[in-house]
Amino acid sequence: MGTDEKFIGFFIYFCAMLGFIKKTVAKIWAKNHVAKTEDFKKNAEVLQEKLLLDLVKSAEKTLFGLQHNFSEIKSVEDFQKNVKICDYEDLKPFIEKVKHGDKNILWQEKPEYFAKTSGTTSGTKYIPLTKEGMDFQVKAAQSALFHYIAQKNNADFVNGKMIFLQGSPELEDKNGIKTGRLSGIVAHHIPKYLQKNRLPSYETNCIEDWETKVDKIVEETEKENMTLISGIPPWLIMYFEKLIERNGKKIKQLFPNLQLIVTGGVNYEPYREKMEELLGGKVDIIQTFPASEGFFAFQDDYQKEGLLLQTNHGIFYEFVPLEEYGKENARRLTLKEIELNKDYALILTTNSGLWAYSIGDVVRFISKNPHRILVSGRTKHFTSAFGEHVIAFEVEEAMKATVEKFPAQITEFHLAPQVNPENGELPYHEWFIEFEKEPENLEDFRQNLDLEMRKRNTYYDDLISGNILQALKITKLQKNAFHEYAKSEGKLGGQNKIPRLANDRKIGEFLGGLKL
Repeated sequence: MGTDEKFIGFFIYFCAMLGFIKKTVAKIWAKNHVAKTEDFKKNAEVLQEKLLLDLVKSAEKTLFGLQHNFSEIKSVEDFQKNVKICDYEDLKPFIEKVKHGDKNILWQEKPEYFAKTSGTTSGTKYIPLTKEGMDFQVKAAQSALFHYIAQKNNADFVNGKMIFLQGSPELEDKNGIKTGRLSGIVAHHIPKYLQKNRLPSYETNCIEDWETKVDKIVEETEKENMTLISGIPPWLIMYFEKLIERNGKKIKQLFPNLQLIVTGGVNYEPYREKMEELLGGKVDIIQTFPASEGFFAFQDDYQKEGLLLQTNHGIFYEFVPLEEYGKENARRLTLKEIELNKDYALILTTNSGLWAYSIGDVVRFISKNPHRILVSGRTKHFTSAFGEHVIAFEVEEAMKATVEKFPAQITEFHLAPQVNPENGELPYHEWFIEFEKEPENLEDFRQNLDLEMRKRNTYYDDLISGNILQALKITKLQKNAFHEYAKSEGKLGGQNKIPRLANDRKIGEFLGGLKL
């Protein structure tokens, strides 16, 4: 997943379309679609290899294809020998040529769009998106809702209002290529006659200041029959809190027909308890894994953990064992070689001209039949100041287990290493936590959190046992501390989120100034 734009609004497009179809027809349509997906679920490994060779063949005469001997590639092994894993900086010279109007560079045609994202190292990134790539993004989003409708045998939500917390739909032109945030690009694929189901208004979506925008969204939606709401969890929470503050009602009281929330971009579990409190009633949740580079997976069974990997949507996947990522001879595994419950860096080759591209996300498979994944972290978001290599999935699961044992509500948290503590004490992991509701006994909470971390990371456990580290410490933060940090970085907005952990104290130092 890229650094900013991780969640997209195709759901709104599809839901608006469904609003014009009788619910019974929608259910039949959904069940037929799900039945047709069985083929790619069963034959994913074979289809993936065929897809790669088709992509290579299509790009043989591009500048990238000529430089990497695409005409000689006849197998996955050939591809891996000829095309090294790359990141945005590696592809940037090619992308710059495309931006200048050159043709036949990464793909046989110019991309239809550039999805613009905020990078940390590269500054603004321009991710190419071809017509085929866009079509598959839409189809994946459609498929997510089809699976839900078929499983639920209910399509009541299609007749209400839908909202997506998204970026501005305003696009600029770069030598004939429309450029903007991906969610904004999607807005242009919604026909005018379908707009009546969709909120907020186009004018409101164009508001750049996020706080002003959310206030306006609250005004436009609070009296409507909202049945589907989508966005990333931190900003859904912000939206819900503003609604509750204005109306004095929980969300299900305010929107009694709210049936479905579609979310993505970050792991939902750490937010579940807070979301349930704000909702104040039963609402189904679908989790997804979209990005500017592609729509990779969605929860095909809303009652079970795991996201169905989209192996038939123009993307060839490779998986690098996380412990090998960044090393010269790192293994590049395909679907048929992966193991369950291991962490892999995700590598993409797409029909928009990305080749062996490291997106920066870490996944782990929990099923092979079909291939279901969890998003377990980011390759750049980890804590390993002492060689422990703690990843997001571990801290999120440790927090979840601790909250279940010592009830509390967490708004957000961040882990940073303290390498040089005062008074000559041992180093430690410092957890900056913004509590909505503190546990009754914070010390018991802290000790259990440390224990859960030791269970999940043997290196961390060894460091504690060997008196290299002391047990973790908790720093309690003021209300809206993470909100203030995001604001300070110019990243206050619907698709931006703060890393749960880091290998330095940049974020930690800011948050430390907002401690209680």
